[in-house]
Amino acid sequence: MKIYKAGIIGYGGMAGNHEKVMRVDYDRMKLKGIYDIAESRLNAAQEQGYHAYSSREELLEDPEIDVVIIAATNEVHKDLAIAALRAGKHVLVEKPVTMSSEELEEIMEVAKDCCGLFTIDQNRRTNKDYILMRRSVESGKIGKPYVIESRVEGSRGMPAGWRTKKEQGGGMMLDWGVHLIDQLMNMYNDKVVSVYCKMFSVHYDEVDDNFRMTMTFESGLVAHIEVSTNNYIKHPRWYVLGTEGTLVINDWDCKGEIVRCLDKDNKWGVEIAETKAGPTKTMAPRSPETVQTFELSAPEDVTDNLTVVYNQLLDAVEGKSELTIKAEQTLRVMKVMEAAFESAAKDEAVKVNI
Repeated sequence: MKIYKAGIIGYGGMAGNHEKVMRVDYDRMKLKGIYDIAESRLNAAQEQGYHAYSSREELLEDPEIDVVIIAATNEVHKDLAIAALRAGKHVLVEKPVTMSSEELEEIMEVAKDCCGLFTIDQNRRTNKDYILMRRSVESGKIGKPYVIESRVEGSRGMPAGWRTKKEQGGGMMLDWGVHLIDQLMNMYNDKVVSVYCKMFSVHYDEVDDNFRMTMTFESGLVAHIEVSTNNYIKHPRWYVLGTEGTLVINDWDCKGEIVRCLDKDNKWGVEIAETKAGPTKTMAPRSPETVQTFELSAPEDVTDNLTVVYNQLLDAVEGKSELTIKAEQTLRVMKVMEAAFESAAKDEAVKVNI
C-alpha cells in the first residue's frame, strides 16, 4: 500500500484536526510539513516533528508532497488551490471552498488541465445525525417528506478570528450554512427553485451570527435551515414532516423518534375536546392507538471523521472509484449561499434554477 505524503498550508485550528487524524487514525497518508505565514505556527509544526517550509513555493516544489491540504483563511483558497494544482499536486480545500461561485469556477477550469485531483472537505456528509435522518426518511416510514428542518445552535457567540471578518469569509452562512445546505443537496439532487433568507448580526457588525433560510426544491420539498450562536434553549437538530408521519432527532447524540400514522381518517366524533388552551376540534389530541412510534439511535456502522474524506480522494487517485465530493456539487451549494445573501439584502425571496 502506498503511503501518500501531505503538506498543509495554513496551520490553524482545522489544520490541527487534520494533523491529529493523520497521526493517530490514518495509515494511507501522513503529514510531512507545514507552511503558514505566522512564524509561531511554523515553530509549533517543527516542535511536533514536521518540516516547516519557508514559503508556499517551497512546499509546492517538494517532489515528495502528493496532497496539499489548504486550511488557510477563505480569501486565499482560490489562489492557493490553483497554484497547488499547477504544481501537479492533488488538492483538498477546507470549506467554504472559496469566497464565491466565480472563484470556484476558476479553480475548476484550471483543474481540467492538471493531473491532480481537486476536492473539498465537506466532511459533515457522514455525521451520524444526518445519516440517521436520511436513512429514516428513505425507509418510507414517514411517507413522502414535504418539510425538512435542520438546525445547529450554540450560545457562546463566534470564536475570534476569520469567522468575525467579512473580508475573510466570516459569518455563520459560510461557516455552518455551507455544511447544512450541502447535506440536503447531497440527499436531494432536485433543482433548487427559490431561496429566502433572513440574516442577523446580533453581536458582530461585519457578518451574520444568526440566519434563517428556506429553500424550495423543484419537487415542492421545503428545507428550512437555521444557524444561531446565541440560542440558550435549543430546537431539535432535525424535524421532518411527511405525509404519513413525523421524525425528530434532538441533537448530535442521535436520540429521537418517528411517529407514524396508522389511521389517517381517525374518525371525528361530534364532541369538542377540552384542552388547557380551551375547546378545540381541529387540534384535539390523537387517539394513541392510531399511531406507531419508532425509537431512533445513532447508526453504529457509520464512520464519521476525516478519514472518509481522505479515502474518497485517494481511492480516486488510485482509480478505484470516482470522487464522492465533487466540485460541481459544491458549486451548487455556493450558488445557493449567494442567493441567500441576495435574499437577505433585498429582504425578499429569490427565484433561482440551481
